[in-house]
Amino acid sequence: MLAAALVAGLLSGFPVAFVLAGVSLLVAGLGILAGAFDPSYLQAFPNRVFGVMGNETLLAVPLFVFMGVMLERSRLAEDLLESVAALFGDRRGGLAIAVLLVGALLAASTGIVGATVVTMGLISLPVMLRHGYCPRLAAGTICASGTLGQIIPPSIVLVLLGDQLGNAYQQAQLRLGNYNPDTVSVGDLFAGAMLPGLGLVVLYAAWVGWVALRHPERAPALPAAALARGSLRRLLRALLPPLGLIVAVLGSILGGVATPTEAAAVGAVGASLFAALAGQLDRARLREVSLQTVQVTAMVFAILIGAQMFALVFRGFGGDDLVHAWLGALPGGAAAAVLVVMLLLFLLGFLLDFIEIVFVVVPIVAPVLFALGVDPVWLGVMIAINLQTSFLTPPFGFALFYLSGVAPPGLTTATLYRGVVPFILLQLAMLGLLALWPELATWLPERLYGS
Repeated sequence: MLAAALVAGLLSGFPVAFVLAGVSLLVAGLGILAGAFDPSYLQAFPNRVFGVMGNETLLAVPLFVFMGVMLERSRLAEDLLESVAALFGDRRGGLAIAVLLVGALLAASTGIVGATVVTMGLISLPVMLRHGYCPRLAAGTICASGTLGQIIPPSIVLVLLGDQLGNAYQQAQLRLGNYNPDTVSVGDLFAGAMLPGLGLVVLYAAWVGWVALRHPERAPALPAAALARGSLRRLLRALLPPLGLIVAVLGSILGGVATPTEAAAVGAVGASLFAALAGQLDRARLREVSLQTVQVTAMVFAILIGAQMFALVFRGFGGDDLVHAWLGALPGGAAAAVLVVMLLLFLLGFLLDFIEIVFVVVPIVAPVLFALGVDPVWLGVMIAINLQTSFLTPPFGFALFYLSGVAPPGLTTATLYRGVVPFILLQLAMLGLLALWPELATWLPERLYGS
C-alpha cells in the first residue's frame, strides 16, 4: 500500500519532498488505526532530521553547487571550448572531440549535469550544426558529455551516494556482528569513479573518431576561417580555472589532505576568485549564484528529510525485512541480487531524479547487497554510471529535456533520441566492463588508502 500510494503521489506532479513525507504520514496513520503500525517509529523522526542537518559530509553539497554555478556563470565553458576547438577543430570530428574534452573538464570542476548540458548546448550546438555536423551526432555528443558530471568527481551524485552507502555499509556490518565496522567515505567513491569516468570519455571519443573516419560528412573539419585564433597563452588562460580547481579539490581529497567538505569550501572560494579575476563577478552575479545555490540545496535537503520519514514508515511496516528476504532468496546469490537492483534503478531513473533514488531506494537495497559480500565502492560506482545512463535514456532522460529546451527549432525530439542511442550502448558497455573487472573501481582506492 505504501509503495502504491508513493507512486500515485509522484505521478501527480506534486513536489517529491512533500509526497515522501505526506504519503508516509498518511499511510502510517491508517496503519495505526488498523493496529498494523507501531507509532513509536515516528518518535525517531526528530533525531533523524537533526542527524541530517548536522551531517558534515552533506555540507559539501551547497559548496559544490556554489562552485559549479559560479563557474557556469563566469563564461568558463565558452572560453574553454573556443580554445580547445582551435586545437582540434581543423580535423574531422575535432569539434565533437573538443566538446567531449570540455565536458569532462567541466564535469571535474562543477559536477552539475543540467548546467553543463545547457551551457554546452547553447555554445556548441549551433556551431556544430552550422558547419555541417550530423544533428544526431551533435546532440548525442553534447548530452553524453554533459552527463559526465554524474560520474567524474567532484560529483554531487557521488557525495550523496557516499553518505548513504557509508551509513548502509556500517548497518550491514553491525548486523553481521562486526562492532568495529569499516567505513566508506566520499573520497573512496571519488577515487573509485576516476578510472571508469575517464574510460567513458575514451569510449565516447573513440566512437566519434570512428564516425568521422567512416562517414566524414557527418563530422567535417571546420574551415580555418571558422576557427577562433588560438594561442598557447589563450589556451593556458582558459585551462587554468578548471585545472586549478581539479588539483585543489580532487588533489586534496585523494591525497588525504582535506575532507570533501573542506575541499568543497576551497573550490567555492577558488571559483569566486577565478570569476573575479576574469571580471565576471559583481554584486548582482554573486546574488544570482547564491540564490540558485540556496534553491538547489533546499530541494536536496527537503527530499532527504522526506526520505527519512518514508524510511521510518517503510521499516515500521516490515518493508526492510521483506526486501532482505526477497533479494537474499534469489537464485544466483550476490550476482543475481546486483543485477536485479541495477535493473530496478535503471527503470526508476526514467521517472525519478537521482536525488530521490539515492535517498529512498539505495538505503533499502544497499544493506542487503553488502550483507551478501558486495564491495561498497564498486557498488557505488555501478549505481552512479547506471543513473548516468538513465539521464540519457528516452523518453524521460533528463539530459534530453535540458538540451531540447535550448536546441534550435529544427532539432526534433526523434533526432535527440536517435543521437543518444550509441552513447547509451557505450555506457552499458562500461557497466559490463565494471561487472567483469571490479578492479576498475577498486584499484585506485586500494592504492591510495589501502582499503
